[in-house]
Amino acid sequence: MSLTRRTFLGSTALLSFGLLAGCVGDGGSDDGATTDDEPTDTTTDEPTDTTDDLPDGNGTDDGTGGTRPSGGPGISLVGVDDAPDVPVEHEVEITEDLANDDHPPQVRITLTNTSDEVVEVGEGRTVFFQYVSDTTNDLIFLPADGEYPAEAGCWRLEDHIAVTEEYRILSLEPGESRSELVNLYGVAQSEDEEASCLPVGEFRFEADFATGGLSGSSDDERQEATWGFSLTLE
Repeated sequence: MSLTRRTFLGSTALLSFGLLAGCVGDGGSDDGATTDDEPTDTTTDEPTDTTDDLPDGNGTDDGTGGTRPSGGPGISLVGVDDAPDVPVEHEVEITEDLANDDHPPQVRITLTNTSDEVVEVGEGRTVFFQYVSDTTNDLIFLPADGEYPAEAGCWRLEDHIAVTEEYRILSLEPGESRSELVNLYGVAQSEDEEASCLPVGEFRFEADFATGGLSGSSDDERQEATWGFSLTLE
């Protein structure tokens, strides 16, 4: 064999070995470089979903870090008068704070005879804030067991409510308490006013009433007083 042929065969063997080594290297070891044929890892950390604990709808902050159910507006008491110097005392309690499609905001008014004698109180509807409007005549409390011309969920009266002129007298035994539920509605608006549902803001309600001597027994026993409270809608 000539030198030229021997040299050619050796070059061929080296070339074959190089090709084989290249194949093994591509499939078995990483030389630290990225090639066009290798997929690039683009996976990133996915953000944590923090919405599972949030309320559905338009939940609002209740001021304690939590949320109250969606709906609104909601009422809160912001001021309650001291009891006047008469033998009865009032109490107001929120029983439904939010307006929704099922009911308007609602409060319970309780009247208690604090004396050791029977007390007459009038007018018997006013003392429970039935048909009593706020001082700006934007809102009105109506007996909770009645039906009124108002769209559910809006609770703005579509017409004015007629109230009879009778003067009702309520008699309370010593220590006796009576309660009534009243719902809050928006007062009916005139045609030239822009229609809206329950307004937001702070509102003051007052009830003028009398105790004693209402059945004509003695005018000297009659006492007149005013009691009220303020609430916000927001």
